[in-house]
Amino acid sequence: MKEQSGPIVIYSRKSKFTGKGESIENQVEMCRQYIQLHFGPQAAKQSLVYEDEGFSGGTLDRPQFKKMMCDSQQTHFQAIVVYRLDRISRNIGDFAGLIRELDSRNIDFISIKEQFDTSSPMGRAMMFISSVFSQLERETIAERIRDNMHELAKTGRWLGGTTPTGYKSESVEYITVDGKKKKACQLQIIPEEIETVKVIYDKFLETGSLTKTDAYLLKNRYKTKKGNQFSRFAIKGILSNPVYMIADRDSFHYLSENKVDLFSEEQSFDGVHGIMAYNRTLQQQGKSQKIRPMEEWIVAVGKHCGVIEGKKWIQVQQLLGMNKSKNYRKPRSNVALLSGLLICQNCGSYMRPKLSGRKNEKGEFTYSYLCAMKERSQGSLCHAQNLNGNKLDCEIIEKLKTLNEDAVVLMKLIEKGETKLRANKAAGFFEMEKLTAEKKNNEDEIQSLISALGKAKGSLAEDYIIRQIETVHGKVEELNKQLSILEQQSAWRQWSQEELSFQAQALASLKNWLDLMSVEQKRRFLRLLIEKVVWDGKNIHVFFTGSQECLLFPQGEDSK
Repeated sequence: MKEQSGPIVIYSRKSKFTGKGESIENQVEMCRQYIQLHFGPQAAKQSLVYEDEGFSGGTLDRPQFKKMMCDSQQTHFQAIVVYRLDRISRNIGDFAGLIRELDSRNIDFISIKEQFDTSSPMGRAMMFISSVFSQLERETIAERIRDNMHELAKTGRWLGGTTPTGYKSESVEYITVDGKKKKACQLQIIPEEIETVKVIYDKFLETGSLTKTDAYLLKNRYKTKKGNQFSRFAIKGILSNPVYMIADRDSFHYLSENKVDLFSEEQSFDGVHGIMAYNRTLQQQGKSQKIRPMEEWIVAVGKHCGVIEGKKWIQVQQLLGMNKSKNYRKPRSNVALLSGLLICQNCGSYMRPKLSGRKNEKGEFTYSYLCAMKERSQGSLCHAQNLNGNKLDCEIIEKLKTLNEDAVVLMKLIEKGETKLRANKAAGFFEMEKLTAEKKNNEDEIQSLISALGKAKGSLAEDYIIRQIETVHGKVEELNKQLSILEQQSAWRQWSQEELSFQAQALASLKNWLDLMSVEQKRRFLRLLIEKVVWDGKNIHVFFTGSQECLLFPQGEDSK
C-alpha cells in the first residue's frame, strides 16, 4: 500500500433488503474489520460509509455511489474498500472505467473477499479477470431467462396477468409426447366483450380518430371489462395489442418485416388462431408501462382464436402511427389557474382549459374552461356551457385580494390548507414507497420463478411454477396502475416551509403580493386555499379547504 493520507471509504450495495447474509450492515462491518487490521483502529473509526440498498450491480447509476465519486473529487480518499467485487459493478466496461478514474486520482481499490488490491500490478490484473467472469455470469442469467421465454413462446400459452378485453383465461389439460397430463392457461373468447373490440377497430378505421372513437363508445354506453367507461388510453391499448390479430399471411409478413423474434413457422399462420407476443412491455420502477421496440418481441401463434384479420390490424397500426392526438390543447402560456380544481356539477367531470387562438384587449391568449365529458362525448352526455377562463381566473384573484382586510381569517385558511396538503403528501409518499417495494419483491419473485422454470421443465413442478408466474405478473400490473395514479396525485403537492412563511408575512400586503406571484405560485396558492370550484351552469361556487365558507361568483353570458 502506498503512503497516503486521507480517509478510507467503505462502499456497500445490495439489490434488496434481507437482513441476513451479505446485508449492508454485515458488509460494512467486515470492511471495517479489514481496515482496522491493515490500517489501524483510528482509520477504521474515521472511515466514511456509502450505502446503496435496493440497486442492481448492472449499472453505476446509484445515488450513494455517485455521491461517493463526487466527494472523491473534493476530498482525497486513501482507498475505497468493498466486501466483494460485484458490490461495485458486474459490468466490465463500467468497472474498467472506474479503476482508471481512481488510478488517475491515486485512490486504491480493495476487495476483501477476493483479496484484490489495485496498489499492486498483480492485484489490478486479477481484479479485471474477476470482473470479466462477473459480467459473464450476469449475461448468462439474462440469456437463460430469454431462453425460458422462447420455450414458453413455443406453447403459445397465456402467462397470466390482466386478460385482454374480449378474452378470459382458462386452464386446459393436455397430454405430452411422453404421455404425461399437464395443464396450461390459454385465452377463450367472451362473445359480448369481443364484439366491443370489433366495434372499436371498425369505428377507428372509419373515423381515423381516437377522439371520435372515444365519443362513439361514450354515446352508445359501451363499458370496459370492469364496467367503467373506456378511456382513450384503453382504446389505444386494444387497438395496438397483437393478441387480437389473426395469424394469417399478412400478419406473418408484417411481423417478419419488423424483425420480431418469430417462434412459429409460416405454415402455423393458419388464418384462425391469434398472435401471442411475449417481452412486449417494458416495466420500470416508478414509471408507466412502455411498449418495447418490435425487434425485442418474442412472438408465436397462440392457442386462442384471433378476431381481427392481419391486413386490418396492420392498417390500424399505420393509422395510429400517423394519428396525432386531438385532445384538448393546454394553454402554451400555461396561464390557466383552475386546472384540477374546477368541476362540472352536471356530470362531475373536471373542466379543462382550451386555447382559442385569439387574443383579448390585454394581448393575452384567450382560453375557455370546458367539461371533459362534454368534449369527449361531443355533447351527448353533458351539455354544460363553457366558461371564459381569463375572466373567471381574474375574478377569483381579485376576490382573494380583498381577504387581506381580515388577515386572521386568511391565515386560518392557509393553516388548514397546509395541514391537509402535508397530510396528503406524507400519506401519498408512504403509500408509493410501500407499493414500489411490493412491486420490486414481485418482480424479483418472477425472475426467480423463470429461472426455476428452466430447471423444472418436464417435471410436475412446471405447471405450478407457470401458475405462480401468472399470479405474480397480475399483481405487478395492478401495482403499476396504482403507482401511476399516486404519481399524478402527488405531482402538485409541492409547497416548501419557506413559501408558507413568506405568505404569512405577506398577508398585510396581499393585494400587491398576488400581482407579483408567478402563474405557478398562484396556482399552488389556490390549491392551498381552495378545495374545489364548482360550476352549476349559472354560478361558480368556491369552497375553501377545511372550511364551510363558500364564495359565489354569478356568471353572465359574457363568461361563456
